[in-house]
Amino acid sequence: MKRLIIPVLAGAMSLAAFQAMAADKVTLQLKWVTQAQFAGYYVAKAKGFYEAEGLDVDIKPGGPDIAPEQVIAGGGADVIVDWMGGALAAREKGVPLVNIAQPFKKAGMELVCPKDGPIKTEADFKGHTLGVWFFGNEYPFYAWMNKLGLKTEGGPDGVTVLKQSFDVQPLIQKQADCISVMTYNEYWQLIDAGYKPEQLTVFNYSAMGNDLLEDGLYASEDKLKDPAFEDKMVRFVRASMKGWKYAVDNNDEAASIVMDGGGQDENHQKRMMSEVAKLIDNADGKLDPATYERTAKALLDQKIITKEPKGAYTTAITDKAVK
Repeated sequence: MKRLIIPVLAGAMSLAAFQAMAADKVTLQLKWVTQAQFAGYYVAKAKGFYEAEGLDVDIKPGGPDIAPEQVIAGGGADVIVDWMGGALAAREKGVPLVNIAQPFKKAGMELVCPKDGPIKTEADFKGHTLGVWFFGNEYPFYAWMNKLGLKTEGGPDGVTVLKQSFDVQPLIQKQADCISVMTYNEYWQLIDAGYKPEQLTVFNYSAMGNDLLEDGLYASEDKLKDPAFEDKMVRFVRASMKGWKYAVDNNDEAASIVMDGGGQDENHQKRMMSEVAKLIDNADGKLDPATYERTAKALLDQKIITKEPKGAYTTAITDKAVK
């Protein structure tokens, strides 16, 4: 019996080794640190969805000093998670980014102000200090201020912009009258800090129609010309969206998988996952052209980009992924 078993095991090991060697490698660069904001990708890897598509995916966390656009431009990633404002600005500067899928159908960005403060409505912004993140996260904010006709250099006819840290301290320490938060992250940091929902005035970008597309998947236009690379991205998007669908349907398990990938504070990840699920919609990854056009127009109006972008997105990947 031993003589029969050994060759079978050796054959199985050889097959596994061959499959591992044959898998196409994909490097994904995230926009921020490991958290439930990116749960779909961690779930797709943990559940074997990438492996089933013949892919070996390396997920690289981001951080305050990591710009996904620069990473992919330098050859450090095949595909990145990015906000469209940053992606279109980078494209105009020579980084040929193309949106190949849009998992997030709604924006999670909000501006929040204490109800006992001076700001109750948009009409109250003038003359006050508003906090916003930079590194490409400021584009929706500037587009909104431009829509309101408010200057962003300070003074009585505009607003003073505080370059906000990636936390809620500027509001707690009263450095700003309002600060930027994400529905799934910093908003809950304020709640944990002692604020009650009824004590906050919330300006939600999506609810106001001021949302610009967030957390899309972008690849290089040059590499997409290669049919083999395009096929790899089709498989990557198909598996990723399967991961997102599973994460939306299984919030707590998805949060646990994120924790295994390096996430912090499981209760926070569970809460984040439940909020992120509200932004995913039906998990098909398809880009809504109307939202794209609104995003591009807002960036043009603010002169964040100077020319109407051409070829900045493709539906070919998601169309093939669905099939």
